[in-house]
Amino acid sequence: MSDYEIAIVGGGPAGLIAALALSRASRKVALIGPAPNRKDQRTTALMDHSIRFLDRLGLWENLEPATAALSTMRIIDGTKRLIRAPTVNFRAAEIDLPAFGYNIPNGMLNAALADAVASEANIAWFETVVSEILPGDDAVTLTLESGDSISADMIVGADGRNSKVRAAAGIDTKTWAYPQTAVVLNFAHALPHRNISTEFHTPTGPFTQVPLPGDRSSLVWVVSAAEADALIEKAPEELSQLIETRMASLLGAVTVEGAPQKWPLSSMVANRFGKGRIAIIGEAAHAFPPIGAQGLNLSLRDILALTRMLDGVTAKPIGRHAGDRFDLQRKGDVWSRTVSVDILNRSLLAGFLPVQMARAAGLKLLGAFPPLRQFAMREGVEPLRGFKALLPH
Repeated sequence: MSDYEIAIVGGGPAGLIAALALSRASRKVALIGPAPNRKDQRTTALMDHSIRFLDRLGLWENLEPATAALSTMRIIDGTKRLIRAPTVNFRAAEIDLPAFGYNIPNGMLNAALADAVASEANIAWFETVVSEILPGDDAVTLTLESGDSISADMIVGADGRNSKVRAAAGIDTKTWAYPQTAVVLNFAHALPHRNISTEFHTPTGPFTQVPLPGDRSSLVWVVSAAEADALIEKAPEELSQLIETRMASLLGAVTVEGAPQKWPLSSMVANRFGKGRIAIIGEAAHAFPPIGAQGLNLSLRDILALTRMLDGVTAKPIGRHAGDRFDLQRKGDVWSRTVSVDILNRSLLAGFLPVQMARAAGLKLLGAFPPLRQFAMREGVEPLRGFKALLPH
């Protein structure tokens, strides 16, 4: 008999949320991983379906005061190319939502998750790392760096791009890099953002401002690697002025807070998302550039799918093909999002005139045709929501 029903490897947000969700489904869970960073200055935009999931886990009430609503998403073509797209505003009210989602400081999210996990009776948290994983027909055995050894009916890898769990399952990945780097920072501004997130499409990639509480916002500025190096070396006053200029002073005077960070852009997707008694979620399964708010939202859909898949088998041990079942359930969602993010990013880099025309025409159509725009907004919030809205009620 195994020590635990499920062992989750990885102490980031995906691992913590998976532990909470599965323990609330009456599973005996082991969580293996160091505590997350409570001082992470980055932010994460979570869409409506992710917020509802956090609410069901009892987390949202305490998180909401530290978040900012994303009520309008505005796209502005800042490429100055021959064929330019019109400005398009996507308003959550059009699809009967108060907001598409909320922007959450990572430090606050990590702290709330860690506190919830620490108080959950069904979770044993080993704040160490795994040194060896031995999959078997009847169980998976894990040796920890602390010297402990535990077994579980199923193991869930939430241990990032260099996942030991994925390697133990013998799952390969497809990876590719982009000639871009994201500069990430927070800034204060003189004018209110009114819960509007503005994304400028530029020749080097998106320049995306996302609201924070008060007159503050987070920024993801995608540029070439050389330009990123130059930006993070600039004095705060000069960088603030560059951001204000890039935004055409939409938010007035800008004041950069703290030191900016840079992240080279790349993507990774696993060839499969489960095998035998192993499933992989989060960045162990898929990793994207910070474009389109896909990362953690897709990870939460992994967790929702896993929880639902196991929901009907609580009265008996988890079977030895659970990972294979999970793989079949996740292929469509993960690959469709992977392709859409890749196409969006490459379309901004393309100098080929027909590509520019297609992108401009698509945005113009979305702006001019409300039913199509509403369908796109619903699909952006949650897969298949747009199709469900077309069905008779």
